[in-house]
Amino acid sequence: MDTKSFYHRSESEYAYLYSENTVHIRFRSARGDLKKVGLIYGDPYLFQKEEWHQKTTWMKKTAVTDRFDYWQLSITLPLRRLMYTFYVEDQSGVAALFGDRGVFPYNETNLKFENSYFKIPYLHEIDRTKIPEWVTETVWYQIFPERFANGDPTNDPKGVEPWGKVPPTRTNFFGGDLQGIIDHLDDLADLGVNGLYLCPIFTSPTNHKYDTRDYFTVDPHFGDIHLLKHLVAAAHQKGFKVMLDAVFNHIGDASMQWQDVLKNGQRSRYADWFHIPRFPPVYQPTDDPEFARSISYHTFAFNPHMPKWNTANPEVRAYLLEIARFWVEECDIDAWRLDVANEVDHHFWRKFHEELLMIKPDFYILGEVWNSAQPWLQGEEFHGVMNYALTDSILQFFCRKEISLSKMKDQIDEQLMMYRWQVDEAMLNALDSHDTPRLLTVCGEDKELLLQILAFTYLLPGEPCVYYGTEVGMKGGADPLNRACMVWEEAEQDLTLKARIRKLIHIRRRFAALFSKGELTWQIDDERQLLKLFRRSADTTIAIFLNAGTSKVVLPREIKATGLIDQNRCQIERGRLEIAPKGYVIFSMKK
Repeated sequence: MDTKSFYHRSESEYAYLYSENTVHIRFRSARGDLKKVGLIYGDPYLFQKEEWHQKTTWMKKTAVTDRFDYWQLSITLPLRRLMYTFYVEDQSGVAALFGDRGVFPYNETNLKFENSYFKIPYLHEIDRTKIPEWVTETVWYQIFPERFANGDPTNDPKGVEPWGKVPPTRTNFFGGDLQGIIDHLDDLADLGVNGLYLCPIFTSPTNHKYDTRDYFTVDPHFGDIHLLKHLVAAAHQKGFKVMLDAVFNHIGDASMQWQDVLKNGQRSRYADWFHIPRFPPVYQPTDDPEFARSISYHTFAFNPHMPKWNTANPEVRAYLLEIARFWVEECDIDAWRLDVANEVDHHFWRKFHEELLMIKPDFYILGEVWNSAQPWLQGEEFHGVMNYALTDSILQFFCRKEISLSKMKDQIDEQLMMYRWQVDEAMLNALDSHDTPRLLTVCGEDKELLLQILAFTYLLPGEPCVYYGTEVGMKGGADPLNRACMVWEEAEQDLTLKARIRKLIHIRRRFAALFSKGELTWQIDDERQLLKLFRRSADTTIAIFLNAGTSKVVLPREIKATGLIDQNRCQIERGRLEIAPKGYVIFSMKK
């Protein structure tokens, strides 16, 4: 028995309140080490009065990776008090107890020994990690406003380029604005998405707007607050939620506050609003690759035009929280996406979470964190993060061929086990964005591969996100090539691809509850590169089978045509299923 691999932590992602009276309990052991795991549990106040410690409830193995087995059980606790230990039995039949003080021999004495047990004195509803219910039903559409659509040429910047006629650069403008988004709401509704995620729209001198000059005004080249209110109202009327992008890690160097610091130095009322180890704040251009040495103040990514906020300063906290509240109260937005969220202190985000949910209890808070995000996802800061860890595993396997099918499955399972299940439901699964090369380019411009990846991803927990233009076949490498003008001329769009993606989006929304909350299981065949993924609820099972290899896969008697939901590059005849390379089939299964 490999006891060194046993892992459980009380009141964490291994033991947490999932719904009002339902608790999820997880346990980890070495892969293949244990034959079965059970939970012995009850009310701590009844430990000596009842014989509940003699009853074992068996746990289910819910994930298997190359290193570990994960076991899980859902239990109902009307009184929300819990005392529990794990019964573990290895393949040879040796049994033990695993509790708060470690491993104990399985016997009557230790069953009655309180130190053999974990205890949760009371599970408070206020501490439960909650996500807005609407989030699990959302398919987002990310828009880079300057490049989506030019709806009002009268507010174009000087020197605006003709739409899509020249390559995008980090400095040119094409005139995209809020009116352009309003003009295409019906197109997006037809596509099937129901969440609009807009990159920053506040006043800024750049095309990307991540160097804010004034947080309280819409950039005049995009419109104004009245037009934003109209956009949000029109979007809500058509069933969309609206998420804006907030940059609270840093501000642009053209801002009033930073300009005051440059003018007045340590005498500026804003001197302590930034991280300035030495005055005056100076940036000296240099050819030295270690150019950070020439900056006397802290910035985002050594960019001298983005000085970093000191969010430990009470005045800065108050100022940024006022901004966050303002756009919710004035324009009724539904969510904030928080740029560079992992570089801002946890104290600030806890206050941010508290104040925003006081205004709008079902408000959604999404952080940009590229790595493991457990510290931010304990229920007090963010509901979810941009799930780049998931994206990387998917692209590592399907596109870059860096890992095996089994390794991708293991990495995704490990990722899911890092968080409470409701947090997994709230992750934003973006396969590409304004910060990454476009998916079609990463796929080597192979549209069949792109569709296979989308079909697979849309069945996973979390919210899918379409980056503008993916649906019509837009390509583009890293920034700025991934920020080209949206293609609106139908003659230049891939309408077949668009129809296929529209169908996948509608499937995702049709089965949103199942794909977010349902049980997830896999069957992996590395030799044939065959992946089978099952999503199960009490009364429904949906499966996707996909062929990630280079040879046709034949599966006899696997599927009935009556259960077919979608397929690409497949043939089905009398239950016999043939899947060509890059093909997939999605179907329902009877119990």
